[in-house]
Amino acid sequence: MRRAFAARAPSTAAQRRDALARLLRAVLDHEDEWVRAIDADFGRRSATETRLLELGPLADEIRYLRRHVARWMRPQRVPVNPLFWPARARIVPQPLGVVGIIGAWNYPLQLTLSPLANALAAGNHVLLKPSELAPHTAALLQRVLGEVFAPEEVCVVTGGADVAAALAGLPLDHLLFTGSTRVGRLVMQAAAAQLTPVTLELGGKSPAIVGPGADLAQAADRIATAKGWNAGQTCIAPDYCLVPRERRDAFVAALRDSVRRRWPRGAADPDYTALVSSAAWERMQRLAREAADNGATLVPLMDTAAQPDVRAMGPVAVLDPPADCALMREEIFGPLLPVLPYDSLEQAIAHVNAGPRPLALYLFERDARAIEHVLQATTSGGVTVNDCMLHQPQHALPFGGVGASGIGAYHGRHGFERFSHRKGVYLQHPLVGAVFDRWVRPPYGPFVTRLLRWMLRR
Repeated sequence: MRRAFAARAPSTAAQRRDALARLLRAVLDHEDEWVRAIDADFGRRSATETRLLELGPLADEIRYLRRHVARWMRPQRVPVNPLFWPARARIVPQPLGVVGIIGAWNYPLQLTLSPLANALAAGNHVLLKPSELAPHTAALLQRVLGEVFAPEEVCVVTGGADVAAALAGLPLDHLLFTGSTRVGRLVMQAAAAQLTPVTLELGGKSPAIVGPGADLAQAADRIATAKGWNAGQTCIAPDYCLVPRERRDAFVAALRDSVRRRWPRGAADPDYTALVSSAAWERMQRLAREAADNGATLVPLMDTAAQPDVRAMGPVAVLDPPADCALMREEIFGPLLPVLPYDSLEQAIAHVNAGPRPLALYLFERDARAIEHVLQATTSGGVTVNDCMLHQPQHALPFGGVGASGIGAYHGRHGFERFSHRKGVYLQHPLVGAVFDRWVRPPYGPFVTRLLRWMLRR
């Protein structure tokens, strides 16, 4: 792959647009196959949900990259330090080389091909490892991408954690990993041995703050929908809710009304997705049982709350969970939704700030001053105000975490720049060069003394 990259570099805008066009065809021409493969990996994945949350946004993003990549590639003229006038300077974007991508199982197509599209827009070659926890999708990715890309341009490798570890230890030019914080630490450790720069898209406990001035029914409906999508198996799903104490019971009732309206057949609804594995099912049961055993109240939000035979578990509100239970320490990544009361907005902010910085934060509020206060007082990867998860598909916004929720961001131009080297270029002017030759280079004389006195003035 390195030899092929060196032979082709620098790639033109036409070549990059062609690579993106091939990727778009791979997505669209195999639409039904992607739906079937993801459904097989989950045991039951809503076909509409796969199209709505993976295929549609992916096609939209690829088209956006194709439209703009030629403009992003242009050198950017920048001002020089006035001391060096009339010299010139510019920033030249260049592809990094060979990029490694380790995908995730929860959105096995979107979270694998979105970073691939960004890396291709930046002119890189890509070594791609889909998640072994979505084996049908991984096999289809290997076959379909093998049909549209030469292996030295895009190479898909499949296998287990040992293959991912081997990939992370290669001397890549950049490595992007999407997954848990625990595995992200291992990936970063392996990459560090090669000094490979990393982008880590992790997760964490993303809060939804229902402000004192929120429209309660609207907030409950949008939180419930976001938690129900993919059965909560989304890195930016609302992990828990902070609600004014006096409105908690009304909020839970509104959650239940929303869930029953959105999925009228409960856990048996064909538009409701199953948990991906028996291990995921058993973990949700353990988290709920531990919280209940320690005093929490579980409120199922669906009439038909669970179908163990297909691992379908409906959303469950968890009231008064102990702060030290696993439910409140770990990223939930499922349909359990702790609802925590607060007495003041400052108390809610303090609760968020007491934990690791989340990948996403959601705020429901109508008062503009309260919104601005929360935005300034908290730090998170991204924010959606008065809805959930919708900052992710915005092409002009960077998507990524901060601290324990990730390193680096991509999407749109931010993705192009993530996988590019922005090379600074200074073009010396003959007059400036002559002045430096005569007055600034050694042996130093009175001019340098006066220059330094001026630069170091108080």
